[in-house]
Amino acid sequence: MTDPCLAHDRADERPLVLVTVGTDYHRFDRLIDWIDDYAGQRPDVRVLVQHGASRAPTVAEGVDFFDGDRLRAEMARAAVVVTHGGPASITEARAARRLPLVVARDPELGEHVDGHQQRFVSRLDGVGLVRNCADAHELAVTVDKALAQPGEFILEGTGHSAQERVALQAGHLIDLLMTPGTGGADRPLPPPVPDGPAQAWPDVTVVVPTRDRPDLLRSTLRSIATQDYPGTVLTLVVYDGTPPDHSLTQLAGDRPVRVLRNSLTSGLAGARNSGILAARTDLVAFCDDDDTWLPHKLRRQVEVMRAEPKTEAVCCGITVAYGETEAPRVLDRTAITFADLLRSRLTELHPSTFLIRRDALVHGCGAVDEEIPGSYGEDYELLLRLARRGPVRNVPDPGVRVLWHRRSHFSGRWQTISTALRWLLTKYPEFRLVPAGYARLSGQIAFAEAAAGRRTAALEWTMAALRHRGGEPRAYLALAVACGLPAETVLNALHKHGRGV
Repeated sequence: MTDPCLAHDRADERPLVLVTVGTDYHRFDRLIDWIDDYAGQRPDVRVLVQHGASRAPTVAEGVDFFDGDRLRAEMARAAVVVTHGGPASITEARAARRLPLVVARDPELGEHVDGHQQRFVSRLDGVGLVRNCADAHELAVTVDKALAQPGEFILEGTGHSAQERVALQAGHLIDLLMTPGTGGADRPLPPPVPDGPAQAWPDVTVVVPTRDRPDLLRSTLRSIATQDYPGTVLTLVVYDGTPPDHSLTQLAGDRPVRVLRNSLTSGLAGARNSGILAARTDLVAFCDDDDTWLPHKLRRQVEVMRAEPKTEAVCCGITVAYGETEAPRVLDRTAITFADLLRSRLTELHPSTFLIRRDALVHGCGAVDEEIPGSYGEDYELLLRLARRGPVRNVPDPGVRVLWHRRSHFSGRWQTISTALRWLLTKYPEFRLVPAGYARLSGQIAFAEAAAGRRTAALEWTMAALRHRGGEPRAYLALAVACGLPAETVLNALHKHGRGV
């Protein structure tokens, strides 16, 4: 079927002015008004606006969102490209060899969270990477000039200079760090969906990594089998070590279970990836072999995925079970950003709560990273990559019972934990720009080093944590352990309240 806009392109020989406001959830109606006024004065020019969350134009043509390929094609076709001050939009325009005309969002008008776009655009304008347009008249005059003198607005070559790469990378980072988490009031979850026919609900594959814990695995499989989800649920049990008893596959009733060996790197990361590669469904969920799902968990998450085709990952709250105590851990937010995850691990977003579009793992941000030492923190690192692409959605209710116990595969593996956390700091230098996040990881490393008996390293990382955040509690816990307090005593006290280091 022919795209009507593309068919229009072939019939319309007027020069194209493309305007894009990006995907930010803040409205940018001011730019829409300016460009509508321009379109009304210049019927000899075709004006196409990607308006996102803003109001649709009334004079110019309007499209809410473009996919990446369509956006690049329109930019290459356009005589002039106008963007908001987002680094991604500016980068795309320059990659299409168009000098972007940029209108920065103004936080005082509710168009963004702060003034970083204004500062960023001013710097780029100062070195000739964009044309900054501060008002409607300046924008109209600059568009007219670009149409009359295209040689000044078509860039030579396709590569970026070193100066341009540094400026645009800094802009991308600032945009990521300054985008706040959105509360439930800003982005309400979709309402529950009536049952309808089972075929209306997408098939889901649940990947369950396991290693020599058949009794716990039985409880996990029963909890998956008893989900109130109307659609098909397929479970892949991926094992390291001794193959599990295949009679476990009978526990799932009419929900099929398949057992396969981890064919990739030994450990959690390789096991999860073996399951992802073997899955043939659009949606993939994780559940560890010592956790159990509450009956409504999967249904409520899939409701979000059905209502929001662009959402790639959905999590939910947990209840932490430790000994005789149980403690709920639930975030009251429904959207989590990259910046949120740099500031805090948000342990409520446990891997056993993950529901992810398989395409995002295979063709998007990539699967679980198997280079992480010992696979420690592989779930957190995957969340960081997913959140870089778009907010991770969260159902603010407990959906998983997470068991903390001495049979955890990371219990007492302090050197592995320290090495993995240092690897994470190296892979994500952004932590150095977020004092709370850097202090948290440094404090965790200090605690692990102290528990491993490496007192000098523990003190070095303790000081690093305190330099970034004077009140970092993990640093003081690490000092206590370095001075002789048993690490197990600290952990037992924290676990009884559903907390960890």
